[in-house]
Amino acid sequence: MSSSISVYAGKTALKEISKNGLSSQQIKVMAGASGGPKWFTLFGLDKYLFGEFFKDRQQVLHTIGSSAGSWRLACLAQKDPVAAISRLAHFYSNERYSKRASTNEISDKADILLKKVLAESGAKEIVENPIIQSHFIVARAKGLAASENRLVQLLGLITAAGFNATSANSLKLFFERFVFHSSLNKENPASHYFNYPDSNTQYVALDETNVHAVLMASGAIPLILRGIKDIPGAVSGAYRDGGIIDYHLDINFGEQGLILYPHFFPKIKPGWFDKSLSYRRAKLANFDRVVLITPSPEHVAQLPFGKISDRSDFTSLETEQRINYWQTVLKESERLADDFANLVEKDIGMEQVRPIEEMLVK
Repeated sequence: MSSSISVYAGKTALKEISKNGLSSQQIKVMAGASGGPKWFTLFGLDKYLFGEFFKDRQQVLHTIGSSAGSWRLACLAQKDPVAAISRLAHFYSNERYSKRASTNEISDKADILLKKVLAESGAKEIVENPIIQSHFIVARAKGLAASENRLVQLLGLITAAGFNATSANSLKLFFERFVFHSSLNKENPASHYFNYPDSNTQYVALDETNVHAVLMASGAIPLILRGIKDIPGAVSGAYRDGGIIDYHLDINFGEQGLILYPHFFPKIKPGWFDKSLSYRRAKLANFDRVVLITPSPEHVAQLPFGKISDRSDFTSLETEQRINYWQTVLKESERLADDFANLVEKDIGMEQVRPIEEMLVK
């Protein structure tokens, strides 16, 4: 019987797990990419990771995510992570909108959804978690892209996309990366784990007053949701989806341990504007110690419509059809948890782990 997961590993990671297998103690970092409802295909795997794989962990786990990845990892940092991720899956997958939902309607419902996910004490639990050190990526918009006028914002985005097509480095003219992080060093709240080589990054400590705003901003898709104005603790401005800059997290994950990266599919695009650029690929060096888990082609093929859930379902499917389809994707995601558990607990399928360059060079 075919596996529901495909596993790719960087050169160093592949040597390590080929020799010693894969255990939670080897993992120093967990990453979560942007992708909206694509995440539903990872729900079962997240429950296993949050509730079993990392259960009773004693060493620090550094997490980093953008957009939907930030929301998932915010669940991991709460005291009952399985309950939190289950709330996210339930309320997100059952959300209903008007036929032509406005930006305000979508934003207001996202705000309510996040409050349900965080519940009464989620923000405090994230900030004070002694083991899970969270890093949430947000993009601060500049110029026309900062406007809430749709036409002006669209013009800003088109301009940014045009410059980005020529040079990825030009994106800093339009967006500035902010990394909001929890700090285990109370004497130095500015301390953080991840470092970007460019000068386009600001680091801001998370606290109870800004967690909600940060997570809302990290998922604020341009033209779909409102930007978040003036996040407490950060400079003034309009903050938008972190995936604009770090879509699939083509970053330096640090110099220690392995990186566990559950992902929606075997494709890595550095930024949001790179999705249609076949020549814009991730840097192989950044994935040397990454173990990337994706749904296998066989698993995806047996899903309704032969694909994982995505944001286009909101417009291509009727509401009830979409919700029923998403429930199926969520239910079938349990297969990923079973096969990953077999991999780490019984070494079943370890021989099928493939070099990550096979995926990155596509």
